[in-house]
Amino acid sequence: MAKKLKYDFVVVEGNIGTGKTSFATRLSEEFNTRLILERFADNPFLPLFYDQPQRYAFPLELSFLADRYQQLNDELAPQELFRQQTVSDYLLSKSLIFANITLKNDENQLYQRLFHIINPHLPKPDILIYLHKDVANLRKNITKRGRDYEQNIADDYLQNLEKGYWDFFKQQTSFPIVVVDTNDLDFVGNEEHYRRIVNLLENDYEPGLHRIVWNG
Repeated sequence: MAKKLKYDFVVVEGNIGTGKTSFATRLSEEFNTRLILERFADNPFLPLFYDQPQRYAFPLELSFLADRYQQLNDELAPQELFRQQTVSDYLLSKSLIFANITLKNDENQLYQRLFHIINPHLPKPDILIYLHKDVANLRKNITKRGRDYEQNIADDYLQNLEKGYWDFFKQQTSFPIVVVDTNDLDFVGNEEHYRRIVNLLENDYEPGLHRIVWNG
């Protein structure tokens, strides 16, 4: 009998360069789940935004919101959600986190209105795993994977994203959020490190924030 996850709908989140897609993909393969990966590579505004952020912030965030909602709505239809376990490498609410950083006040207010219209129609995750890395380690990963349009991302932008995630987590009480310090973990190349994180998914968690810091 195939192994099953304790939680039917698992979301893996993290800052740019944490390795969330790599972890979500391997987790899905191991437990034979449906896999939902963000389609950021298809967004034509992304390289333009990193080159001219003020000009392209609003169309970028709006296009991401539309694409994320359409993908999740298609993949997480109620009859499908209960038929097969699901692992996703993003949560729709990340749209608000990014918008709060990139958009001007009037644009952000409009964006928030649109978000709160569509968000209630999507299922909430059973658990969210957040892979934390500090900015220096994020920078190493960004450099290593070599996407041209990411190389000029400012450290301040990464730091603001981290703060945005934490602000969101502190207000979230609908589902468990497990924040895992991965600064000293190589969960892509080290089986024992990968297994440490997977084993966290065997535990019961109350809704709200839970922090995991490794001792040794």
